[in-house]
Amino acid sequence: MSAPLASPPAAPGASPAGRLPAVMLMAGSCLPVLGAVLLAPVLPRMQDHFEDVPGSEALVPVVLTVPALALALLAPFAGMIVDRLGRKRLLVIATALYAVFGTAPLWLESLHAILISRVLVGIAEAAIMTACTTLIGDYYSGELRDRYLALQTMCAAASATVFFVLGGALGAADWRAPFWLYAVGLVVAPLMARILPAPLPPAADAEAEAAPPQRPFPVRRMAGICLLTVFGAVVFYTVPVEMAYLLDDLGTDSTATIGAVTAVASAATVLGSVLFTRLSPDRRHRLPVLFALCAAGFVLMGLANGLPLLIAGAVLNCVGTGLLLPALVTKGMSLLQYEDRGRGMGLWTAAFFLGEFLCPLVLLAAKRPAGSLATAVALLGAATALMAVALFTASRTRAAGSARG
Repeated sequence: MSAPLASPPAAPGASPAGRLPAVMLMAGSCLPVLGAVLLAPVLPRMQDHFEDVPGSEALVPVVLTVPALALALLAPFAGMIVDRLGRKRLLVIATALYAVFGTAPLWLESLHAILISRVLVGIAEAAIMTACTTLIGDYYSGELRDRYLALQTMCAAASATVFFVLGGALGAADWRAPFWLYAVGLVVAPLMARILPAPLPPAADAEAEAAPPQRPFPVRRMAGICLLTVFGAVVFYTVPVEMAYLLDDLGTDSTATIGAVTAVASAATVLGSVLFTRLSPDRRHRLPVLFALCAAGFVLMGLANGLPLLIAGAVLNCVGTGLLLPALVTKGMSLLQYEDRGRGMGLWTAAFFLGEFLCPLVLLAAKRPAGSLATAVALLGAATALMAVALFTASRTRAAGSARG
């Protein structure tokens, strides 16, 4: 008898056997990163190709950023569909559409048509990211879930460096060539369909059946973690987005040096994600400490008058952001039950990518009154330190209230 075309459902409340499901979820989580970095090296050549199109100076850069904006705006709706249509089914469909929309610029001649295809890529990315994160929450629990969420961050950070290099290499031949990499979705989608088991809600026993209905969606608490995640995403993306400009302000314009420093910062983010898996399960003061670590890195970067101190500050900050991102997503996941996990992770994903979109705008707004980008980064460090103090104070207040109760 031939093998089944899809994996059977996972047992209620049990993790799927083997590591292949986790591998597929990590691969899926890397796909949205592709759109964020793949095209950066070819934007100047693309600009030259469409130089006769009115407004191309603004439209060509938007080709790179519009998927993230679409993802931020549509991830909450993707989360609602995840809860209703099913996590696995939506993930497989979205991954296949990601390949179709992503490769469309290979044949499109209109810049406006390419922009529309990029919006559609963002819609597919919203579904992919939300479904992958939700499935991690469905398949795993406790410390194992935390480790896989940290691994998700690590894989995304590492893949960003790889995709940047691949985009540059393929773009040397033709500005359209990097779009071929989106075809990987046609390979990944059928593998997901076959390998990923259909998640089932936790098993209900007689006592649970007699219990009152489950709590309503935690709107207030999810609003709090989402607002914090927007700020955390601004912190997370500052070094990748602004490092080249900070280096240029210090008189370093060598592309080799910029690439090397970016690679070191990316490695520090990966290191932070690895360290997260070794943290103590005690989460009481985790977020304040991690924001404080990021703040210290920003302050060093803002005060740097030479390359060594700038790199040291970037490494310190990126270790902190590598720890911060899984800490934020695990906090959000802990607030959700199975039935509303898709909606909740959709909101969290939207918050994170909204922060990515806002990051350069925030620093641009701060740069003008501050006088320089370095000073603006230092001011962001001060704001991050204040956030750490506020979170620590709130944590102490909750702890004291629990002790009195």
